[in-house]
Amino acid sequence: MSEIQSKILLVDDEVDILEFISYNLEKEGYKVYTAQNGSEAIRVAEKTLPDLIILDVMMPEMDGIAACEEIRRIPALQHTMIAFLTARGEDYSQIAGFEAGADDYITKPIRPKVLVSRVKALLKRTSVPGITAVAIVENPHTITVGSLVIDKERYLIVQDGKEMILPRKEFELLSLLVSKPGKVFTREEIYYSVWGDNVVVGDRTIDVHIRKLREKIGNDHIKTLKGIGYKFVE
Repeated sequence: MSEIQSKILLVDDEVDILEFISYNLEKEGYKVYTAQNGSEAIRVAEKTLPDLIILDVMMPEMDGIAACEEIRRIPALQHTMIAFLTARGEDYSQIAGFEAGADDYITKPIRPKVLVSRVKALLKRTSVPGITAVAIVENPHTITVGSLVIDKERYLIVQDGKEMILPRKEFELLSLLVSKPGKVFTREEIYYSVWGDNVVVGDRTIDVHIRKLREKIGNDHIKTLKGIGYKFVE
């Protein structure tokens, strides 16, 4: 089992769900931690630095959306994989989850084999178990386009001298677009390059991430070609 050392934090206020998911993941060799609300999740995540966090949306004290936002503000957890557990038909929760910094969502109820498959697919996007993605770099160099600098070695964006650390998927999406300024990347190319062909994401996932990038680097750099895709311009 290649992911035997991977650490997973499960967060849900229903004990039977925690026990069910924990059992199936521990059977696969994962180290599983649990929490029953958002506040507890933050404390456990800071202590254990999991490779993947699976968050329920509706919880007491602090819901999953708020917890995700807080987790993304913690430097050591900014690039930890986060997936939301959502009930079927909760499109608003999925959109809010991506806006909060989540990487994916898992719809419940879910069969054990499907759950394990989704978890494996998510963990494949983290190259080395137990090490945060900030330290995992496939192409450690700096890309400079106009006033925008992308430091792939430090997962850092610098624009007009101002440093920004983006959530993992926003960083990867921006890096892809900037890699070939002026090139139109189709939605299919973006899905495959950023999320992978074995990960299921919602139809509005790219739109949400593009909107958040525009809020951070300005509206002028990322252009939409309706019905085709997106391109980066200086």
